[in-house]
Amino acid sequence: MSTTPFTVLLVEDEANDALLLQRAFHRANLTSLLRVVTDGEQAMIFLESVVEKSQEIPSLVLLDLNLPRTSGLEVLEWLRQKPAPLKDLPVIVLTSSRDTDDIDKAYALGANSYMAKPSGNFDGLAQMVKEFDALSKKPPANG
Repeated sequence: MSTTPFTVLLVEDEANDALLLQRAFHRANLTSLLRVVTDGEQAMIFLESVVEKSQEIPSLVLLDLNLPRTSGLEVLEWLRQKPAPLKDLPVIVLTSSRDTDDIDKAYALGANSYMAKPSGNFDGLAQMVKEFDALSKKPPANG
């Protein structure tokens, strides 16, 4: 069980998926602050404002691919082109797509991990959230 709070930015346009993730964080007994935005443009605005205001950036970004206005792949590409600390943010693509083209594009753009949402399996989602906690504690890779 985590005792140190960490902040997760969830970029998810489906309200039910966001709610299930919030419940999974609670079920996994994680002390985390979950900030939810519903499209890619909101994610970029939020992250830029955090840096501009010298606030602590999230420990982890959970990024859906299929978003209105600005896609998850566009957000990922934008992040990796920004200076540190944004370019070093761990990003987990968390999406319903199991398409190999999407997976390949996400990794080519610098995703740290690609996970398909477990459909209809809340326990699987809670276990996945525990893995996010472990990833948030890893130091960033050099390079």
